[in-house]
Amino acid sequence: MELPFAESYKIKMVEPIRKSTREEREEWIKTAKYNLFNLRSDQVFIDLLTDSGTGAMSDRQWAAMMLGDESYAGASSYYNLKSAIKNILGFDYFLPTHQGRAAENVLFSALVKEGDVVPGNSHFDTTKGHIEFRKAKAIDCTIDEAFNTTIQHPFKGNIDLTKLETVLSQHPKEQIPMIIVTVTCNSSGGQPVSMQNLKDVYALAKQYGIRVIFDSARFAENAYFIKLREEGYQDKSIKEIVKEMYQYADGMTMSSKKDAIVNMGGFIGFKEEELFKKACQFNIIYEGYITYGGMSGRDMNALAQGLDEGTEFEYLETRIRQVAYLGERLKKLGVPVQEPFGGHAIFIDAKRFLPHLPKEEFVAQTLAIELYKEAGIRGVEIGTLLADRDPETRENRYPALELVRLAIPRRVYTNNHMDVIAVACKNVYDRREQITRGYQITNESAIMRHFTVELTSAEEKAHVMI
Repeated sequence: MELPFAESYKIKMVEPIRKSTREEREEWIKTAKYNLFNLRSDQVFIDLLTDSGTGAMSDRQWAAMMLGDESYAGASSYYNLKSAIKNILGFDYFLPTHQGRAAENVLFSALVKEGDVVPGNSHFDTTKGHIEFRKAKAIDCTIDEAFNTTIQHPFKGNIDLTKLETVLSQHPKEQIPMIIVTVTCNSSGGQPVSMQNLKDVYALAKQYGIRVIFDSARFAENAYFIKLREEGYQDKSIKEIVKEMYQYADGMTMSSKKDAIVNMGGFIGFKEEELFKKACQFNIIYEGYITYGGMSGRDMNALAQGLDEGTEFEYLETRIRQVAYLGERLKKLGVPVQEPFGGHAIFIDAKRFLPHLPKEEFVAQTLAIELYKEAGIRGVEIGTLLADRDPETRENRYPALELVRLAIPRRVYTNNHMDVIAVACKNVYDRREQITRGYQITNESAIMRHFTVELTSAEEKAHVMI
């Protein structure tokens, strides 16, 4: 008899979590202005808001923290991280930052100017925000298959080369500071990019003299999918695949809170010395001196160790199989999700879940709120709220996909928790026809509104108007 699958770790410490009543949750979410970001963590039973900085570090990472060198300049921890980045990713130059959006801020300050265009595969919220804040434009060139959650395509994160070449041919290269390739592609459902697509994008970029930058938050998960799904990579190690991936990048930004399994940290990798030098001045202004950026020595040590552990197959297999376990449970229960399942999260297709709700009432946000009310599970909307308003018209942008992302923290929850999530989703799905109204905005910021937006029930507002 074949042995069943088991996790590649054992649990050494636990943290209690509190179950609440539905009455409590309904009051809490109302007080939070129907914004799940505004909830206190102790008001949440299973927290799937993000997998960023929410993972459980290993014993070796904790041990590395104890050896952190907190020298202001030239700390040994910096050189430990520099060595890890060179050995695993191949970059000679790097700048530490406190997290991924800080890396974007520094790099884009050096590269992006008003009127520029930045093509890529479904830029995520902070990426698009940093581009549009500089009065430039993000252009989505993701393949069409990504926007149909029922299609089985192994690499839905791929860039459509025809779409990309149209952008490159219609704008002078001086107006295109970079092409951004997000691995894996979060906004399309945690979907991977194939090695062949990375090669083809890089070759096309070189024809036009354009840089390629990887948004690398989940690069190791991307390598795992290449190993499983792309011909010719089954016998290669994750580290070998990663090395090859980054042959097709001129630089990278990294939110280390994902695949490097740390609670805080990020960095920028460079192959060009001149760009590195240009970015240094912005790093010093925004983050800190170039050998610590926004990070302590102990965090750099944990990050260096995490890069090594996060690119091992056994760890990735355990992590991604748990995500797939939840996906299979939901699929069997009839809950519509993005397929194939992504690497870091399951994405519920809110349009198929609540097809009767008007798009103006924020379909995915409505579903996320209902899931919280049902079982204290906090997901996040990847839909119209996150898509924000058009910078010029100030009208809502309605994306092709309205998703609720259930991001699974690394090494934190058991499959019993996945079972609770699946049943809670099924319970909401069974009463979906009773969810007749969504929500309306009462207050929002000018950019990246979803973090701080305030909402009210459309049904309650209608009653007040009557």
